Amino acid sequence: MEQVLTSTRQSMPLLIIGGIATMLLAAMALGPWPDYAHLAATLDQPLSRLRWIVGDISEVAFYKHEVPALGLLLGASLAHWAQVKGYRWQGFAISYGTGLWPWLFTSSLLGLLLSHALWGWTLASGTWQPTFVAFVSLPAAMVLLFGGGWRVTINGALLGAVLVTPACLLMVNYLCYPLGLPVVVGNVSGMALGSAVAFLLCRRYPALVRDGLRPATPATASKPHHGVAWTLRRVLADFSEAPFFGNELASLGLLLGVLLAYVLAPGAPAYGSQLVLHLVAGQALASLIGVLLWRRQWMTRGWYPTYIPIVSIVPAAVLTLGGSWQVIIASAVLGAVIAPPLAVAISQRLPGHMHPYIGNVLAMAIGTLVIVPVVGLLPGAAA
Repeated sequence: MEQVLTSTRQSMPLLIIGGIATMLLAAMALGPWPDYAHLAATLDQPLSRLRWIVGDISEVAFYKHEVPALGLLLGASLAHWAQVKGYRWQGFAISYGTGLWPWLFTSSLLGLLLSHALWGWTLASGTWQPTFVAFVSLPAAMVLLFGGGWRVTINGALLGAVLVTPACLLMVNYLCYPLGLPVVVGNVSGMALGSAVAFLLCRRYPALVRDGLRPATPATASKPHHGVAWTLRRVLADFSEAPFFGNELASLGLLLGVLLAYVLAPGAPAYGSQLVLHLVAGQALASLIGVLLWRRQWMTRGWYPTYIPIVSIVPAAVLTLGGSWQVIIASAVLGAVIAPPLAVAISQRLPGHMHPYIGNVLAMAIGTLVIVPVVGLLPGAAA
């Protein structure tokens, strides 16, 4: 019986992803791929709403499209399968080698679906809304902190939808839009606020996370050689770090997906900005600079948040100020230099019952608020 339950749990993400892929392939047969403007204008139609929901999975990288979302999940599934089988080509062990990826993915997806059930009506306003935030925040962090199992998985999803998503909605609609701030500031600030409240609740009511399947101790691996190959692999893995995957195969699926989406319909991914190539170039440069600059920290700590500018500072700068080389290079350099150590400084001061990802998202908010205006002063930045 135990073997049957284990097998069901391991195959569950693949079944979910397969179902999503089947529905989207059927959708493709119905007509040409819509651009972002058409998608946003037809969210009252079931097909467009489905595309929006699936696109939320790749929203954290600012790609907002169903194809990179499916690429990310298929790559992550392959990485998890390779980890279970012990294949060397699995890359960096997905979800930090805990073996919790199926629970993590399930909780994140449930949080996303619940968020749409509770807050999807906000999309009727005609303005962009942060419906994606539960997929890349509290649910996954709770699984990693307290372990797997249905109690933690479901409660993480519920708290994500009930606390994180409305906090982000408030920040975006009553702070970012009125003040003209990049919406990522509201997204990550809301994640930090909602998650802090959730972790306080878990401490006050431990039954919420009781009997969680404790995170597995990662297998002892030989100390990596932090050379050229490791550096390039680490840069690639940073692209899937925000949803707590941190794996090259998952990132490769994400990147191949967004490039394919751009070829199919240039006006569809990245909010129809036509800046996909500029985004990817800036994100890769920011990670490369960060990994090289903070290589010693990677060696001594085993992990360092060099992914932060990929999902905050660089895309906010490019989408706000344009894709000139001055904007790309300046945002990548400043983000790589400032954001990772700031995140570590904040995380080290958090209480032990809170996941350190809160420090990462706070560093994203501060870094974006400080760096994007500075980059805007440079020649080549859009007014």
